[in-house]
Amino acid sequence: MTWQQTAIAKDGTHHLIHGAPAYPARFDQVLAFHAPGLAPVSIDQEAWHIYPDGKAAYTNRFRKTFGFYEGLAAVISDRGWLHINPDGTDAYSERFDWCGNFQCARCTVREHNGHYFHIRPDGKPAYSQRWRYAGDFRDGLAVVQSDNGRSTHIDSTGQLLHECWFFDLDVFHKGYARARDEAGWMHIDASGRPTYRRRFVSVEPFYNGLARVERFDGGLEIIDESGAIAVELRPALRSEFEALSGDMVGFWRTQTISAAVDLGLIDALPGSVETVAQACHLCPDRTQRLLWALAELSLVTEYENQWDLAERGRYLRADHPWTLSGAAREYGHYFPDMWKALPDAVRKHGNWRAPDIFGDLSGDESRCRAHHEMLRSYARHDYATVPEVMALRGDERIVDAGGGLGVLASALVAHYPDVSVMLLDRPEVIEHALSSGELSDRIDVRACNLFEPWCAEADVVVLARVLHDWNDDDASDILRHARAVLSPGGRLFIVEMVVYEDSAAGSLCDLHLLMATGGQERTLAEYKGLMDRSGFAFTELRPLPSLPSVIVGEAK
Repeated sequence: MTWQQTAIAKDGTHHLIHGAPAYPARFDQVLAFHAPGLAPVSIDQEAWHIYPDGKAAYTNRFRKTFGFYEGLAAVISDRGWLHINPDGTDAYSERFDWCGNFQCARCTVREHNGHYFHIRPDGKPAYSQRWRYAGDFRDGLAVVQSDNGRSTHIDSTGQLLHECWFFDLDVFHKGYARARDEAGWMHIDASGRPTYRRRFVSVEPFYNGLARVERFDGGLEIIDESGAIAVELRPALRSEFEALSGDMVGFWRTQTISAAVDLGLIDALPGSVETVAQACHLCPDRTQRLLWALAELSLVTEYENQWDLAERGRYLRADHPWTLSGAAREYGHYFPDMWKALPDAVRKHGNWRAPDIFGDLSGDESRCRAHHEMLRSYARHDYATVPEVMALRGDERIVDAGGGLGVLASALVAHYPDVSVMLLDRPEVIEHALSSGELSDRIDVRACNLFEPWCAEADVVVLARVLHDWNDDDASDILRHARAVLSPGGRLFIVEMVVYEDSAAGSLCDLHLLMATGGQERTLAEYKGLMDRSGFAFTELRPLPSLPSVIVGEAK
């Protein structure tokens, strides 16, 4: 009898050989045999490994045992997780909170503090880095996830295979890996680049050059490695006519939300139709219709004629820390007129010029306040992890250029008690920031034109969502002024959304910047070019859990 011929009985209590019991013993649970011919078994909360004849392979007992892989088996002892040799002895002295199985002489483990990494067969770390999660190795590569929730590939020494990070990722199979970015699932090659431009709801690994995928319209296809359709397995479940019609009436949603904020309806909830209409001086029947429209947008709920805000609707309240009430007014009142000029902006010989949105804001105190409160909410949502991701020494002089109402500056002084921060922005913005009473006295607030010398000296410059408001010439000008306040070796942190050359994700944001400021979203290569021309050397890209990333540079 050989262990390769065994099978597990249906009741899971023993093994079979050619359909007959392989031994007389019975256990609470057995698992399959693995090389070198041992199987995990357990009785009464004790676990060990047996030979094919049912006899114990060693005298030690554990809380739980698992199969052998590459000559080692994961077990749970009274002191934690570890791996053992076939004779039941410890493979090493370390203990972990969890262990995986060895693949390619590497195994994923979790420390008691929750961090993941890979160990060698001797139990020693294969590298110094720690991860939010780490998967098994295949063909010398593994997927790891950073604290920001994004994933990439590493080799057996812990080195990054490429500089690309994804929302979800798989190991390589036949030269390609499944990956998901902002736009959906695709296949990537060893350089981390997509092998085609299309994105899908789901993709399977390639098998002999073909893969099964699901489209966003519900259709199923078989595609080749270039993304071309080889076979359509199922036609679309959703009408593209209906989908396009839905896209074209997107302004219905914008104006409904904007009206609800303008009328005070959001802040009047909870209440009945009658009480809300009375509080806001509205027609009851039309208030009812507006509430039902908001319900279709999942912003409000109704129970026994009592209306209240749904979770996502609460962000429209004026008193919410991340309020989007100002955004609702901007998107509903001002941006539609800007977007009407899109055809002229795209025409080769048109007369369109980018609006001076910041100049317009300076002349309208109410709109200026609402606009920057909108930006403050986005900053509070997106910048929470930026100070940690910057990984500063903690005693630097920081210039937060174009820092708005000081959300990031405040986060920096809270995270690093010994840093000093200078907040620079337009005079009307600085006035609003000071009037809020929320800024720490450790923040030096100064009115400044970013296109003129900043009159500062710093170890670090931060530009958070500043450069995307400007064309390349203006962005380069800002960066040159940033370089002027730094000594060689000083550090630059650009917080921006980075778009991919071969992905449409972020393209509508890019058009919005064109119409609102004349600015643009950029690829990493484009940011590297701006930095190089302005006296900076790119060092690395650090993704965030939110939409932006941190682009790190060093003053040459």
